[in-house]
Amino acid sequence: MADDERPKPPPDYKVYRSRRVPSVSKPDLSSLREKLKPKGSKEPSDGERPSLLKPEGKRRPWLKWIGLAVGGWLLLSFITFAVSATIQKSKLAETGDTLGGNPLMAVFPQNILVLGTDVRAEGFGAEAESDECIEQASSGETPSACAAGARADTLMVLRAGGGAFEKLSIPRDTLAAIPGVGNDKINSAYAFGGAELQIETVEDFLGIEINHVAIVDFAGFEDLINSVGGVKVDLDRQVCNEISGGAFKIDLGPGEVTLSGEKALALARTRSSTCGPPLTDLDRTEFQQLILQGLKDRLTDPLRIPYNFIKGPLIGWSAPKAFVSDMGALTMPQFVFAAAIGGSSDSAVLKPADIGANPLFVPVEECVKAVRKLTGEAPENDPLCSPVG
Repeated sequence: MADDERPKPPPDYKVYRSRRVPSVSKPDLSSLREKLKPKGSKEPSDGERPSLLKPEGKRRPWLKWIGLAVGGWLLLSFITFAVSATIQKSKLAETGDTLGGNPLMAVFPQNILVLGTDVRAEGFGAEAESDECIEQASSGETPSACAAGARADTLMVLRAGGGAFEKLSIPRDTLAAIPGVGNDKINSAYAFGGAELQIETVEDFLGIEINHVAIVDFAGFEDLINSVGGVKVDLDRQVCNEISGGAFKIDLGPGEVTLSGEKALALARTRSSTCGPPLTDLDRTEFQQLILQGLKDRLTDPLRIPYNFIKGPLIGWSAPKAFVSDMGALTMPQFVFAAAIGGSSDSAVLKPADIGANPLFVPVEECVKAVRKLTGEAPENDPLCSPVG
């Protein structure tokens, strides 16, 4: 056997003995605390000892209850608003297929025709009409029961939604082509066919589509203005008048004045004055727009938030009752939202060629210009405006 094939002996290993490590006992923290504790102090119990991991601040349960109360009050305000809007929608007479508004008014701008009739209940006119006449006129039904026929005393188109809030008034004595009737003052369309025919007439007159209608309820409008504490308007002249045989008297301006519901209605109906410069129907339409803008400002003024919050359910109930409208619980809140974010716009009234004429004649170019300002674009259809001849 070769030498390199013989088994090798195991290597030599040195064995070392480890040194004993002294044991370390667990520190006695309780004895250390005892030594450091001031004399005479008492060891806190587990319930009294503060937690080092989750320090607890002061609990304020009253904040929770305040939050619940505020939320409940806002919910009550919204519920009263929705119920009131639903009730008012149910009062509107059939308008055929004249209305076709998009349900998302907050996003898509829409045209709303605001109507006020010359029919007055007791307390709002010199001679009150019959209950049947008042009901027909206020609902948009053809007012067949009215002695002299009910006409539209106010004609205003609002453009609301998608950040827009514009106004355009049409003088009530403007000459227009009334479908199925012929040429007559534009406000007489209401007497011939109620809200439905009035909507069709305005659509043809301006060349635009009307998406919603709102018929002013005089008692409801007065209550709404009173519920928000009145409205402020800035008049550029003094206005004095007696309405309905002296039932309503006003002596206002010039300058900024705060109007109660009664005074606001009187100003909205004023087209003559016993003091200051003479007035026309065009001035009256401007007064109506000032009142509407004043109401909008009252509801959206940040300084009025505490007042409006306290009066929330009352305002929520009164606001829809100012109008009989096809805008119910879904659309009416969007209209209020659109008005709140839409900003303010100057008064816009169709200008007739001759203010002293009767009826008033408004040329086509004036209608096109007014519609461009209202909608931001040309009319959808060619406006008929006042017919020639």
